[in-house]
Amino acid sequence: MKNILVLGAGFVSKPGVKYLLSHKDYFITVASLSIKNISKIIKGHQNGKAVQLDVKNTDELIALIKQNDIVISLLPWTYHVDVAKLCIEYKTHMITTSYVCEGMRALDSKVKNKNLLFLNEMGIDPGIDHMSAMKIIDEVQNVGGKILHFYSFCGGLPAPEHNNNPFGYKFSWSPKGVVLASRNSALYLENGEKITIEGKNLFKNPRQEHIVDLGTFEVYPNRDSLQYKNLYGLKDALTVMRGTYRNIGWCETLKAIVDIGLIDETPDDSLKEKTYQQMVRELLNNTESKNIRFDVAHTLNIDQNSPILDRLEWLGLFSDKNVMKSDNKLDNLSELLQKKLYFKPDERDMILLQHKFIIKNEKNEKKLITSTLIEYGIPNGDSSMARTVSLPLAIGVKLILDDKINLTGVRIPIMKEIYKPVLLELEQLGIKMNEQKWNYDEN
Repeated sequence: MKNILVLGAGFVSKPGVKYLLSHKDYFITVASLSIKNISKIIKGHQNGKAVQLDVKNTDELIALIKQNDIVISLLPWTYHVDVAKLCIEYKTHMITTSYVCEGMRALDSKVKNKNLLFLNEMGIDPGIDHMSAMKIIDEVQNVGGKILHFYSFCGGLPAPEHNNNPFGYKFSWSPKGVVLASRNSALYLENGEKITIEGKNLFKNPRQEHIVDLGTFEVYPNRDSLQYKNLYGLKDALTVMRGTYRNIGWCETLKAIVDIGLIDETPDDSLKEKTYQQMVRELLNNTESKNIRFDVAHTLNIDQNSPILDRLEWLGLFSDKNVMKSDNKLDNLSELLQKKLYFKPDERDMILLQHKFIIKNEKNEKKLITSTLIEYGIPNGDSSMARTVSLPLAIGVKLILDDKINLTGVRIPIMKEIYKPVLLELEQLGIKMNEQKWNYDEN
């Protein structure tokens, strides 16, 4: 019997835990501060149990790690390094869906010395995006082709039939995490030019992309794309860009929210006694009128009839209702977003992922290759976000425990011995990239 410890049980854990529970030679312990929802997942399975855990209680955490062969951390990324250090000490493999931070990367030699594998970025983005991209990159380069331009865009959105609010968005994970993306600067390579976007301008001037049968979406750049030129082995690439899909209007509205100052986390106890309108007014340059819509338009230098203002008003930021008792603007904004932009039980979400490659093949011909995933959630069941985040993670756990991955150290899934079996298993579970190729005409 192999023992698996799952730390955290948020929005996305259920499909992956269910997958692991279906393997009777695994015993799964799911530990979380609240075990109400975990107990429902574990119910009826003899090879699983729910444990209440405050991850800050190091003694209890150590006791759990010592009993297990691998730790799945679905905790906020800020906890990963502390958990990783304990996994090194007690010789336990580790797997996460999070980006590799500097602190995790610095542990690489220690992880290798203990003959352990810490596999990170095993979700959808990052995760399936890496694996599906590397599949095509390796296929092209193995026969003498070159990748000239590479674009990779991904987003979690409402399914078209449930895209029914002014924001064109609903949350399948933490609103705060989504909003905090606005602080990230972006760096990418396009047509040989390095382009840097400051965090404050991340949502300024988004590009638009058309997806067959779905329509047009806007895209903003995602973090540091330039690093993937080396990570992916794109030595010939003139363009390397990763980005995030949103429905039209999202970017201009988030830009307004950033410009007003609503992503501020500075503690302010006085906020707990204020209305949303009062919270917004404090941030405006001009508050002489009694018309909050006019004042916001003036501060943002936009027309009073702008749909941006319609969205902010619909959200409730101009209302006289009291804030939700948080002591900072970002948390109050996040709680309001969670309250208004949510999926009803019978609604479904959608994951949209597409890579575009412009290649020069071994015959010196230019081709356009696309690799597209359009994955829908299950009404009254698992979301597509939960499936595409937790199932690659769970498959990775299975490969490690079954000794199918002969790697050690701090890794991400860009090697064939990881991506090939994971993508194959995902196909068996109904999650499959659709690949197409055309002749490429530069005109």
